[in-house]
Parts: sequence; structure tokens; C-alpha cells
Amino acid sequence: MFCTTKPPGSVSPAKRQINEVKETKTTVNCVTFPLPGEGPEQQLLKPNEWSYCDYFWADKKDPQGTTHVTGFEVLLQKQLKGKQLQKEMAEFIHERIKIEEEYAKNLSKLSLSPLAAQEEGTLGEAWTQLKKSLHDEAEVHLKFSNKLHTEVEKPLLTFRCDNFKKDLKKYDHHIADLRKQLASRFAGVEKARKALADRQKDLEVKTQQLEIKLSNKTEEDIKKARRKSTQAGDDLMRSLDLYNQTQSKWFEEMVTTSMELEKLEVERVEWIQQHLRQYTTLRHETDMFNQSTVEPVDQLLQNVDPAKDRELWVKENKTGEVRPVDLDI
Repeated sequence: MFCTTKPPGSVSPAKRQINEVKETKTTVNCVTFPLPGEGPEQQLLKPNEWSYCDYFWADKKDPQGTTHVTGFEVLLQKQLKGKQLQKEMAEFIHERIKIEEEYAKNLSKLSLSPLAAQEEGTLGEAWTQLKKSLHDEAEVHLKFSNKLHTEVEKPLLTFRCDNFKKDLKKYDHHIADLRKQLASRFAGVEKARKALADRQKDLEVKTQQLEIKLSNKTEEDIKKARRKSTQAGDDLMRSLDLYNQTQSKWFEEMVTTSMELEKLEVERVEWIQQHLRQYTTLRHETDMFNQSTVEPVDQLLQNVDPAKDRELWVKENKTGEVRPVDLDI
């Protein structure tokens, strides 16, 4: 409560308090911040973690510079962008699958080619095994593509499909409603501040008029004006209390909700990391299985013996062992 025995024309405690606040704090878009260098230095809520709850309190202008975007909206946009990028990763893996399927199809087709089918001997055996290895390799790549679908693409597509955007909208509406309440409370503070200034000015004018005998106002009029000024000061303090309570509620919900969004982002990144690692694991397995398909070819190629092949071919295709001799008369 304001003192009612102050000398006429003196500045009320409420006015002195508001002036002190204005010197050390600033209000931007209805949120009050300390001025640089004023008051005790704030400590981060989660030092050394670059946590969402420490870095998104102020609003910023959108890229066009026409409107302001709240820090919380920036966090929501991060979530939506992450969802879109996750979808694009799934599309990328899908294209990779299509390449594997087409490659497997072409390998299988090529393995049935009649080209060089008449090759004989140990080289012929190696050649036949090489063509067969293409069929085996095609199977490896087909299995790789199937596993990519079930173990990488599908998990990326289905992660947080149900109600994810609805949950984000709930967060958005909740914080936005608190900001609206805060704006309303701040408007109440400004209205009460103006009312106090008007009452104080009226009191000062009446007091001056009485002192210089320019008015027939009685002392009762002065007391009445002083009571109204005091009431206006009380109203301002109540408005300030309501504003500060609303801002505290917004602050608490911002911390809680931003931490929840941070947790969701960590889960998203770890989920993608897990399944991209699965991609590399499957890729290594494919290389290993592909290697196993060519090992029999390597063994048969090591056994290729030109002399033996010549022996077999000669035995099957010889036209005679008796060599020509000189003609006698």
C-alpha cells in the first residue's frame, strides 16, 4: 500500500519503483528481460549442454523481416523440418533399393547368357562358374534390397507417424495461449501505469492550485485526489503481480516443453543413426556375401591348366596321330 501522508506533489513509491524497473529492465513483445550489465548475471539452466531451455527466450524476425517468430516457434519448426528430412532419407533409401533390384535383375539375366558357352576344359569350368556367380550375386543384392526395405526404409517412414503433428500443435497452442495471456496482462500493466500517471498529475495540479489560491478547492478535494492516486498505485501493483505470475507460468511451461522437444530431437537423431548404421552393416554383409560368390571362381581359375585343356581337347578332336612321310618312287 502507498503512504497517504506524503507531502503534496511528491513522487509515490509506486512511481519510484516503476522508474527503477524501467532503468534495469526492458520489455520486448510483452516479455521482460534485464538490460545488459544490470542486475546479477544469469546462469544457464543447463550449463555446457546447449540445451533448448537456455537459448530460445527472445523472439526474432522472420527471413522477410516483416513479423516476429517466437523462440518456441523456432523449436517447433526444427521438429517439423526433422520430420521432413527423415521422410527424404526414406525416399533416398527407396531409390537405393530400386537400384539394387534393377542391378540384381540384370545380373540374373546376364548369368543366363549363352555367350562363350562352348568353352571347354578347366577354363570352361571356370567360365561356367563365373556365370553362375552372377546369379548368386543377384540373389545377394536382392536380399540386400529386401532388408533395406524392412530394416531401414520402413522404420524411417513409420517413425512417429501417429499423432506427431497433433502433439506439436498441442504444444504450440498451449505456449501461444500463455503468450496471449502475457500480452493481456502487460496491456493491463500499461493501462494501470497510465491511470496512475493521470491521477498523480491531477493531484499535483490541484495541490498547486490550492497553494497559489487559483481555485476554491477544499482540502477535502485534495484528500480525494490523493486517495484516487493511491488506489491507482495499488491497481498498478496488482496488475504487476498478475503480469509477473503469468510470465512465471509461461517461463515454467517454456522450460518444460522445450526440454520435451529437445528429448524428441535426441530420440529422432538416435533413431536415424541406428538405422543408418544398419544400412552400413547390411552393406558390409553384402560385400562379404559377394566375395563368397566369387571364391569358387577364384579356385577354378587357379586350377586352369592350358596343358590339360589341350590334352582333353586333342583327345576329343584329334584327326590322326600318324604323321606324313616322304613319298617314295
